[in-house]
Amino acid sequence: MKKLIFGALLLCVSFIGFSKGSMPRTIVTTDGEIDDVDTFIRMLMYSNEYHLEGLVYSSSMWHYKGDGKGTQFTSEMEMTRKMYGAKTDLRWPGVQWIQDLLKAYAEVHPNLILHDKNYPSPAYLNSLVKVGNIDFEGEMEQITEGSEWIKAKLLDKNPEPIYLQAWGGTNTIARALKSIEEQFGADKNWPTIKSKISKKAIIYTVMDQDATYKNYIGGHWPEIRVFYNAHQFASFAYPWKRIMPKATQPYFEGAYMANRIILDHGPLLKMYYSYGDGQKQAGDDEHIHGDITKIKNAQWGDFTQYDFISEGDSPAFLHLVDVGLNNLNNPSFGGWGGRFVQTKDNPYRFEDNDQAADFNPETGKMDINYSQTRWLIAAQEDFAARADWCVKSYADANHAPQITVKEGMHLTANPGQELLLTIETRDPDRNGIRLKAWAYPEAGSGKAGINIGGKQAIVSIPDSAKKGDTFHVVIEGTDNGIPALTRYRRVVISIR
Repeated sequence: MKKLIFGALLLCVSFIGFSKGSMPRTIVTTDGEIDDVDTFIRMLMYSNEYHLEGLVYSSSMWHYKGDGKGTQFTSEMEMTRKMYGAKTDLRWPGVQWIQDLLKAYAEVHPNLILHDKNYPSPAYLNSLVKVGNIDFEGEMEQITEGSEWIKAKLLDKNPEPIYLQAWGGTNTIARALKSIEEQFGADKNWPTIKSKISKKAIIYTVMDQDATYKNYIGGHWPEIRVFYNAHQFASFAYPWKRIMPKATQPYFEGAYMANRIILDHGPLLKMYYSYGDGQKQAGDDEHIHGDITKIKNAQWGDFTQYDFISEGDSPAFLHLVDVGLNNLNNPSFGGWGGRFVQTKDNPYRFEDNDQAADFNPETGKMDINYSQTRWLIAAQEDFAARADWCVKSYADANHAPQITVKEGMHLTANPGQELLLTIETRDPDRNGIRLKAWAYPEAGSGKAGINIGGKQAIVSIPDSAKKGDTFHVVIEGTDNGIPALTRYRRVVISIR
């Protein structure tokens, strides 16, 4: 495990190198599935935490517009080929829903900036909305407004990475990359240009929702890093009742969702889709979740009004939110966006495979989904706090505490050594903070012993530790505000 972790760490550090204090750059591509809409709303609530640089309509195996000529299209993906056969268009929600959400965001923006001045202006966000490749699943032959926008961002003079979020297919991203190759492929400086783009682009994709990564990106751009979420997203998606720990589920059930997030929190949160809420997305005849007569014996179980439906793409932007886990540059560390391990045959690809599983104390087994679900209560309480920010004053709302460790986040030690960690806390609302300290053995080489008392923690390194091993310790602080908010400080101890 340690070889994979160190390989991933060295690769990421050498390629990424964010400037101090900068926010990660990101572009969202989306097919408009109802869970994309809910993801988009939560994403807007966190738009103060990263620098949005594009909001691009795209297609997928589940959603495409068609070419308007009656052309029949059959999916290249086995599942949708069997489900739908030949179609002229498929469950297409149109290219207006983002603007509709941004109109509602504009209404709450004056209140959001009372809590953080970094929330982007509605005018700026509207300037980012572009239409990409939407006619069919995997269509990447057309040069579109969206693909040209992504291309320009990848070619700009800002050297910092751009996280390209693929909530649907990767086809618009693929078209942007192909346009760069077509323009510069014969240039004598092509190797330099290609290397620059490969170091700059990071694709976070939720499954393969078309074949353009396999057919084009992987072969032509093999050194572009990819965070491939094939499993963990499901714990935050339609089958959540089958996957989430039982202790987590009340935070996603109707009573919590309605009272803490959806109702009486302004026009943007009112547009959030939930079970039995009476809402219906135009263009998608399979969106029946809002029909209160159809929420019992539904596809994914029995539900009550306002139960959570799905946000399968939220891990893609949650990976960018700095809550103190230092996962952005280190996908194998794990965080609110899941945990990914560098694959053995491709140092540029990180997957949520079996080696990315964490031990689930509720089942007593290693669980590939627990790498995501272990954070969901804290993430949901955080979302509820931001829902409050839409309607409450700063004094009447809660804001996250800050946790630091005086000794730093990267320490060295000898086998058998004890280290003292001095914890410093600050809460902007002057709330009390409850501290915990816990080992994260799956992210490192094993488990260190930890004892915490007051604002000090003693970490005991095993005698069996070997040179090059790493031990991860997470200091967790939760305030006593409503909702209770949690932040962290991860300390990684390397063995000399």
